[in-house]
Amino acid sequence: MTETNRTNVPVETHLATVEELRNEHVQSFGGPADAVEHVEGRKFNIDTVEHAAETPDTELPWAELGLKEDEYKRVVEILGRRPTAAELAMYSVMWSEHCSYKSSKVHLRQFGDKVTEDMKEHLLVGIGENAGVVDIGDGWAVTFKVESHNHPSFVEPYQGAATGVGGIVRDIISMGARPVAVMDPLRFGAIDHPDTARLVHGVVAGIGGYGNSLGLPNIGGEVVFDSVYQGNPLVNALAVGVMRHEDIRLANASGVGNKVVLFGARTGGDGIGGASVLASESFDDAKPSKRPAVQVGDPFAEKVLIECCLELFKASVVEGIQDLGAAGISCATSELASNGDGGMHIELTSVLLRDPTLTPGEILMSESQERMMAVVTPENVARFEAIMAKWDVEYSWLGEVTDTGRLIIEWDGEKIVDVDPRTVAHEGPVYERPYHRPEWLDQVQADSFTGSAADAGRPSSPEELKAAVLELMASPNLCSKDWVTNQYDRYVQGNTAMAMPDDAGVVRVDEETGLGVAISTDANGRYAYLDPYEGARLALAESYRNVATTGAVPMAVTDCLNFGSPEDPEVMWQFAEAVRGLSDACMELGVPVTGGNVSLYNQTGGVAIHPTPVVGVLGRFDDVARRTPSGWREDGQAIYLLGTTRDELDGSEWANLRGHLGGQPPALDLAAEKLLGELLVNASRDGMIDAAHDLSEGGLAAALADMALRFGVGARIGLGELCERDGMDLFTALFSESQARAVVSVARSEEVRFKDMCTARGFAHIRIGVVDTEIGALDFQSQFSLPLDELKEAHEATLPKHFA
Repeated sequence: MTETNRTNVPVETHLATVEELRNEHVQSFGGPADAVEHVEGRKFNIDTVEHAAETPDTELPWAELGLKEDEYKRVVEILGRRPTAAELAMYSVMWSEHCSYKSSKVHLRQFGDKVTEDMKEHLLVGIGENAGVVDIGDGWAVTFKVESHNHPSFVEPYQGAATGVGGIVRDIISMGARPVAVMDPLRFGAIDHPDTARLVHGVVAGIGGYGNSLGLPNIGGEVVFDSVYQGNPLVNALAVGVMRHEDIRLANASGVGNKVVLFGARTGGDGIGGASVLASESFDDAKPSKRPAVQVGDPFAEKVLIECCLELFKASVVEGIQDLGAAGISCATSELASNGDGGMHIELTSVLLRDPTLTPGEILMSESQERMMAVVTPENVARFEAIMAKWDVEYSWLGEVTDTGRLIIEWDGEKIVDVDPRTVAHEGPVYERPYHRPEWLDQVQADSFTGSAADAGRPSSPEELKAAVLELMASPNLCSKDWVTNQYDRYVQGNTAMAMPDDAGVVRVDEETGLGVAISTDANGRYAYLDPYEGARLALAESYRNVATTGAVPMAVTDCLNFGSPEDPEVMWQFAEAVRGLSDACMELGVPVTGGNVSLYNQTGGVAIHPTPVVGVLGRFDDVARRTPSGWREDGQAIYLLGTTRDELDGSEWANLRGHLGGQPPALDLAAEKLLGELLVNASRDGMIDAAHDLSEGGLAAALADMALRFGVGARIGLGELCERDGMDLFTALFSESQARAVVSVARSEEVRFKDMCTARGFAHIRIGVVDTEIGALDFQSQFSLPLDELKEAHEATLPKHFA
């Protein structure tokens, strides 16, 4: 074991109860009299507090660490005594909103309660582990999960985004899987705001810098701009990994006498308070900088850690493993012990440090990256050390599994933590926070776009309609995202079959059979703002539809629920409604939620973001060679629109461009979505369609433009019959965002068979055009013609104009 240099920090003494803190001098808070704690960017010396009764609550030790007064009292009650500073540090991070889900778990239980036996058929590991695992056949399993790193990315964009990627990848490693791809749904403020460029440059560079260095393809995601995210961007990260069934690993510490080891990077001062203070509070301009709470990543250390862990798994050297992310050692020790035999003894002095001045509490709270904790049997110790030596990875033996039912942590031989690990990891506070429907929502929902002042002067002439399509495709949310995605390696490892700008990312899992998966992430904050129940269901429907357009069978869901403060009853109502909507929709579509993340307190100065439930759907391919791309290529192919179009412009991208947000989001028919998915998958498998694209933001206009631009091939489009059939004008036909729709291109030889399939299933379909490789335009016959060169120039210029 590698030795470390450290200073000798005295054992922490017990803290006073709340009443004593209010009426007595604080005697000690860990470390020598001049010890300084770093929390939320503040430096405070507990021994300088003159009188707690005269000290604001926010300056009390437990309050500085993010605990509420009643939570501190509960800690005292659980322990039957005053907590040590180390215990207080552990409870503060593990009982934080970010780690304990104390405001959300009463609602999240619906994801488990509404799972039917049919939905469990392919589910190998569900909610509660580091990531969910799905059986995709032939002995292969896939694990995937999405999480947030929102607040750190606002404070320090590069490191916040980079460590978001690193953290979600370690979740995948800990399940026993090899990471094979990442995705990043991103949301920023207004594209022309002075601070947006800082965030976009830093976040994109951080994602690319970390992911590219790991050698992981970035196969998709989203980039959305909206002023509501100005002070609180959303940086969500998804990772997917593959493994054989027998390689699945769960995080627990079992086997009395087995050894506990910490390996990877050394522990430093970065990330202290990240979970309890930075990720579990709203931003407030009056507070000091939270920069020290942001972690610092090293992708090359993580790459080595990946290979090291995979060799440990292959050699069956570890009994259980846990990544160290939020809450660091506090999380790893308490969760491993709680999930196992219930006892663990740790000597914290053995932790290898980058900063020898760290106090025990800081070591427990540190969120330094690229670290893992494992449980190893005594007979495997030598093999473990040999693998560490091979990969040149540092490690330290910290202790062993016990049968005491207690988590005991010592510092230089003196006990500083003595707790029941379940009270730290799994039995924290559970809040049933009050919530109610906002009074203002009635007025908002009554304000429909159609007929509003914003709808005045609706484009109708050929020239106006052409300009409208160009404006739409050059808009920040629908423009080309190549400026972003070109900074990511999308094809490293050679298994990427599809990536942005296709509807979903596709990765091959088995080279021999072509077995693979498709993944998409989607959300529309405007829809969720208008109706959080329907907005969450619409997010699932879009992601489900995107996966189906590639030809993959949707199988499972992961979600990242981004909302404002749970202490606001109106925000809490939005959250409760979104969870109810998503769980209901998952049950109706037959796809279980395998895990995910809740990110609350996404607001600045009391102004919350739009409720943004990001939903990721994973689908299965028998053979990725039969995938369906999102653009047409073959001359003469027929173009069909599947589904029914209605006047549904409320919350649409066009309404957004006109500064309007009101009315009702598009109506959702999940039975129609499921049927559409089945049609798309069957048509792809049977070779009936050569291209498919879902209709969502931007409606038919955006879908046709995307399909033409995908491979630079034009088409002749006629929408007169569509307008007559569905009873609407051409503008509505182009820009409506009605759901359960897709555009496909069908070979002439397959046209009769394709129409017969749609007719037999009773699904609306109509021929709207033909692919033409000669004209170099989208020609809306008898209306206007849009040259692809002109469309491409408008589509690709927006992001470079603002950020290049």
